[in-house]
Amino acid sequence: MSSFPPVPSPQSPSPKPLRILMLAPTPYFSDRGCHVRIYEEARALKKLGHEVCIVTYHLGRDMPDIPVFRIPPVPWYKKLEAGPSWHKPYLDLLLLQKARSVARSFRPDLIHAHLHEGAFVGSILKRMLRIPLLFDYQGSLTGEVLNHAFFRQGSKRHRLFTFLEGAINRSADAIITSSGEGTNELVSGWGMASGSVDTLMDGVDTEEFRPYPRAEARRYLGIPDGVPLVVYLGLFNRYQGVDLLLEAIPLVRAGMADARFLLMGFPDEEYRRKAARMGIDDCIIFTGRVPYDRAPLMLSAGDLAVSPKLARTEANGKLFNYMACGLPVVAFESEINREILGEDAVYAEYGSASALAACIVSVLKDRGLCTELGRRARERAVGTHSWDVRALQLVASYRKLLSLKA
Repeated sequence: MSSFPPVPSPQSPSPKPLRILMLAPTPYFSDRGCHVRIYEEARALKKLGHEVCIVTYHLGRDMPDIPVFRIPPVPWYKKLEAGPSWHKPYLDLLLLQKARSVARSFRPDLIHAHLHEGAFVGSILKRMLRIPLLFDYQGSLTGEVLNHAFFRQGSKRHRLFTFLEGAINRSADAIITSSGEGTNELVSGWGMASGSVDTLMDGVDTEEFRPYPRAEARRYLGIPDGVPLVVYLGLFNRYQGVDLLLEAIPLVRAGMADARFLLMGFPDEEYRRKAARMGIDDCIIFTGRVPYDRAPLMLSAGDLAVSPKLARTEANGKLFNYMACGLPVVAFESEINREILGEDAVYAEYGSASALAACIVSVLKDRGLCTELGRRARERAVGTHSWDVRALQLVASYRKLLSLKA
């Protein structure tokens, strides 16, 4: 695993600001983890005086402060949720054309490509522009499509995607990952040189994500003050552990009958129906997609936050938001969760709904533990996981890449 080069001290001369072209092959911005990383990286870089523009799909909404350039409208493509699609190849061709057009006037110093599709487009664009490519790796492409049941393990498509993923990894001049496990996977599993891979964990804007008064948050949601409330914010799918969370809810209610759950995210239609079939929909509030700027208030209504995510090498960005809002957290035992939360959380046996439920009940019943874990989580978010810290690390990685390519 490579470490970041030293960050220049405040007394040293400031190098010239950089111009960074970000490729985002996704319907940015759609209020989910990958998009949060893109936005917060760009915003933190701008805060340091660098120029960033984002080239992305036609879908999504523009966020403040950062210029966004979109491919031409594709009326029949309306997918906002994560996951593979056979429409991607022609969308990414449009992305390449748009990025090349933007680059003519923007004149970037380097390309920062998100996701494997972005790195593929970036590998072509870097040859056109003769500038280096940094790949922002947020999990295995093959692993993602397997998680979404896009094909079967061992099939011809699986082998094809494995070949493509390896070629895309090798096309980048440098890679940053969102977790130590992601770095280990690239080095040990994909044979990448350790010197070409750095770990840049997700972060959180601790000024935006902060504890709101609990009473205010509950009034906003219409939730009585005395109700024990567990909150979840994220995508709704199997590898995020939402199915296991639903399995845990009857077990939580057996130990704490008045507990309720605020489940925030999308696509949630299937899970609303499943909760109704299980007879637990009376204790769940489904909100659908939550706008990013409303998330801190809504999280602050909770007594406890939960993350049952099952993916072992993909980042778990929701944890940063939970911590910054001062919430005690229950998550599955995993290297990634430990890397983010340290000892400031409660861990359940990986993949066990009954263990998850037992931990939730145990923490909810111990008000002193809730308060202490929430305080420690907030302190950890501010001191260790702010985007101000991450941006300095990212710029150091850019400058290392540019010096090697000079």
